[in-house]
Amino acid sequence: MITPIFRIFDIEKAKEFYFDYLGFQLDWQHQFGDNMPLYLQTSMNGIILHLTEHHGDATPGSSIRVKIQNIESYHDYLSKKRYRYAKPAIETTPWNTVEFCVIDPFLNKILFYEDCE
Repeated sequence: MITPIFRIFDIEKAKEFYFDYLGFQLDWQHQFGDNMPLYLQTSMNGIILHLTEHHGDATPGSSIRVKIQNIESYHDYLSKKRYRYAKPAIETTPWNTVEFCVIDPFLNKILFYEDCE
């Protein structure tokens, strides 16, 4: 299993995006001490992401592709949310996938896709 690590800068903005909007849950978090950067694991339906405030852990603006099932249902779920910073469009690609993209507040990009039948 591969676990992507995304760099974040504001834990409240990260929670708003990953938990409130995308529907991920917090699995665990770690800080070496007060006023130290936060590192956490979040997951949803078998998708695991690590989010870090640590400077050297990851580069802002990274991208990943995530294969999911029932993409249209998940897209519909997101479309009903009142998250003001993302309104992803779903599309069928020439390479035979259905996909949509979301970008977090730290310019990390998640492309959700499903192979066409």
